[in-house]
Amino acid sequence: MMSMSELPTVVAGPLLRRAQSNRLVLWLVTSKAVELEVKLKTPSKLHVFDHLFLSDCVQKIEISKKCFCYLIDIDTTFDLPLDQKIFYDILLREPRNESQPWVAVTEMDNALTYPGEEMIGFVIHSRIKKVLHGSCRKPHFHSYDALVRADSYFETHQNSPDKLPSVLIMSGDQVYCDDVSGPMLSAIHQLIKKLDFANEELPGKANFSCDDIYHENSHMYKRFELLPYAKLPQGIFDRFFSGARQPVFTSVHANNHLMTLGEVLAMYLLTWSPISWKNISLDPPQYLANNWHAKYQHERKAIENFRDSLSSVRRLLAHVPVAMIFDDHDVTDDWNLTAGWEMAAYGNPLSKRIIGNALLGYWLFQGWGNAPEQFSSEFVRNIQIALSEPGQEQHNKTIDKLLDYSQWHYEWPTSPSLMVLDTRTQRWRSEKNVHLPSGLMDWESLTELQQKLIGLDSVIIVSAAPIFGVKLIETIQRVVTFFGKPLMVDAENWMAHSGSAHTLLNMFRHSKTPQAYTILSGDVHYSFVYNIELRHRKTSPEIWQITSSGIRNQFPERLLKIFDLLNRWLYAPRSPLNWFTKRRRMRVTPHSPSPSQGKNHLVNASTIGMIDFCEQGKPVNVIQLCADNTDITFNMNESQARWE
Repeated sequence: MMSMSELPTVVAGPLLRRAQSNRLVLWLVTSKAVELEVKLKTPSKLHVFDHLFLSDCVQKIEISKKCFCYLIDIDTTFDLPLDQKIFYDILLREPRNESQPWVAVTEMDNALTYPGEEMIGFVIHSRIKKVLHGSCRKPHFHSYDALVRADSYFETHQNSPDKLPSVLIMSGDQVYCDDVSGPMLSAIHQLIKKLDFANEELPGKANFSCDDIYHENSHMYKRFELLPYAKLPQGIFDRFFSGARQPVFTSVHANNHLMTLGEVLAMYLLTWSPISWKNISLDPPQYLANNWHAKYQHERKAIENFRDSLSSVRRLLAHVPVAMIFDDHDVTDDWNLTAGWEMAAYGNPLSKRIIGNALLGYWLFQGWGNAPEQFSSEFVRNIQIALSEPGQEQHNKTIDKLLDYSQWHYEWPTSPSLMVLDTRTQRWRSEKNVHLPSGLMDWESLTELQQKLIGLDSVIIVSAAPIFGVKLIETIQRVVTFFGKPLMVDAENWMAHSGSAHTLLNMFRHSKTPQAYTILSGDVHYSFVYNIELRHRKTSPEIWQITSSGIRNQFPERLLKIFDLLNRWLYAPRSPLNWFTKRRRMRVTPHSPSPSQGKNHLVNASTIGMIDFCEQGKPVNVIQLCADNTDITFNMNESQARWE
């Protein structure tokens, strides 16, 4: 009999990571080592991939003796049917125990399937007709989770394969390593103990182990006492205080910043899996100081709502291929924003370890499934050694390799092609001043992107930050950056660095690159749709900037209305300010949301975007599926005065 403290065999997943005509990639986490089989049911036949067949298709990472991560990458050797519902199930049993019956994950938890279905279903479309897209999912934000709304859409349309999205694109901040609530940190430490994660020695002048910062000594709401400080390179104002030491991590919400590898891994499990919350208490810990109780209880309400919605989220992620890419909060706020930030962060052993732990967690829970072919067996072995001996030499070596890794971007062979950009690690650093924002991609990576684009008719590009953002906000960021404070305003935009901006805009002007671009972005905590055309060109490519953010996060309401209003005034069609922007050779048309929000172009809601594409690979319909069960549609056919 299972004790109250034990977890079921499947702890998280399954997640459907990729689905192609001859390839299927699945991911799951278990509480014990298992053998696996996979069943695929097509309209004409039931295919069984037994554990012998899967011996070369399954990779296992042992996180602890009570936690195992599996990636199943099946080359089917035959073509799966297109535009039809296909069903799958994963069967498990103890290794080398042929007397034990196989048990399907859907038998362990029937909440994984939609009503009337016995297996988990998905569709491989011959071309992309519809996608789901969102970013920024913060567990303790006080709203509902838009992924639950997406799951409800799937349940409603489960019998209409043509209406189901081809892919769910999560374009950053799937987790918040730097912004963690008190109840979540308490749950993380309880799960670490339950799964028996290994101890980790953290580097620094006074070495301390992860056991020293769990439970009574967790420094809940006081992690700033443990996070590293450094003497940062000086900006204009800082020169007056040349000896000042500043925190390496710049987030204003870093009071519970995750530090250890175990904390990162436990947080991922609690973010994606309702099972991980089994027997986790959200009562305030006894060691919590009285002055933090009110904040803890306020956050607890949001975390309870988040936890209670995870069954729907788990079901959704099992039914649709999920493409992911990191943004800053998946690691830490302002990650690689400037060369000066990098010098401080990677020059300190403790901050380097904290960043590396977050990146290792990203690889295991997100990056691995995006493009398994990009990671060699040696790469996976090094990850395993690091997880087996956290805090030891191989852990540090693996972090070095992750920080040097240059293939986080990837491409899926869909129609139109799906290209997901890494805008965090291949930065174009300023040669003038280490305090100036780095370009989101360097010259080499942008040149490589252009080569991939040549010859394509249409493309979907995923960029965590909008390529074409709100001009007023970008201008404010530019002004504050001029005064040496880019970290104050999170100056993350493509136009902040002249080299990357001009290289990117020239790419759109290239005669052999696509005639239809759809750029999907997030990051900013509001949603909008822009149409962009090149000036002084007889034939301009159609460029659509579609931004959807956040899944469970929003911009301050009053402030966003002010920004929206000022942006319409200052950058009106005939405003001379437009000629001082890097986009002066382009015409940008904002599209209005409906139901009407006055003259506003920015939607502020916890939401996930759903985009319909025509046969030519162009977006024809954009709807924001809001977490509160309302819909907001952008008018894609409206004719407005041109901006910029």
